[in-house]
Amino acid sequence: MIQFSGVSVVYPGGTHALSDIDLEIADGQFVVVVGLSGAGKSTLVRTINGLVPLTSGSLEVGGRRVDGASRRQLRALRADIGMIFQSFNLVKRTSVLNNVLMGRLHSTPTWRSLLGLYKRSDKELAFQALERVEVVEKAYVRASNLSGGQQQRVSIARALAQEPQVMLADEPVASLDPPTANVVMRDLQRINRELGITTIVNLHFLDLAKRYGDRIIGMREGRVVFDGTGEEADEKVFEDIYGRSLTADDVIGEEPVEVDLDKVLDAES
Repeated sequence: MIQFSGVSVVYPGGTHALSDIDLEIADGQFVVVVGLSGAGKSTLVRTINGLVPLTSGSLEVGGRRVDGASRRQLRALRADIGMIFQSFNLVKRTSVLNNVLMGRLHSTPTWRSLLGLYKRSDKELAFQALERVEVVEKAYVRASNLSGGQQQRVSIARALAQEPQVMLADEPVASLDPPTANVVMRDLQRINRELGITTIVNLHFLDLAKRYGDRIIGMREGRVVFDGTGEEADEKVFEDIYGRSLTADDVIGEEPVEVDLDKVLDAES
């Protein structure tokens, strides 16, 4: 369980990013956090792995306190939390496989990682992760030669290679076209359902949140203004989150009945 108790975050200069957040996220849930830019979505996610410190309140992940944790305790916590970024954060000059193996750095001596001498079991985990996101054929390709959608799937594989208990995805589809965004969201949803990894995803689009999330948390100005299922997220909820009525521009595309991954990969290549 992830538990926020009265959590507030105030950045230098007085910006209130989070204000008195109380939330419980159960093990295995697929949670989507939605809201405008500046609503506090990224700050909320980054408090979970200690990247953003709390100003007040308390936060527990799997029974471990995040607030007040030492550097050593934070390192141990982060080993159990996979992180997926909007900008992919891959090392472009090296291969896809080497990027995924970076998910094993928490359990690999520095000298081994510098020489590329990963254990066979680590390499097996890396290949399994690439197979799960269906880009294993790109294992020996330089990351710089991949499309945006392929790079994001590699970053998901890297997080999976950690064998995490929690997966955090901060705007993972913001820079992707609608078909590829749906492929990436379906990957995250499938991984959650097959492996039971607690997954928290930040999105701008409520329609994607309703399509893929078990639970939607809507944020506005650092506060939670909605917490419920997709069925409960009606137009009134949209106005509470975004401060205006729903328009066609807020829908990124019809739900795909069947996504032909080969065609998507060919189009991206």
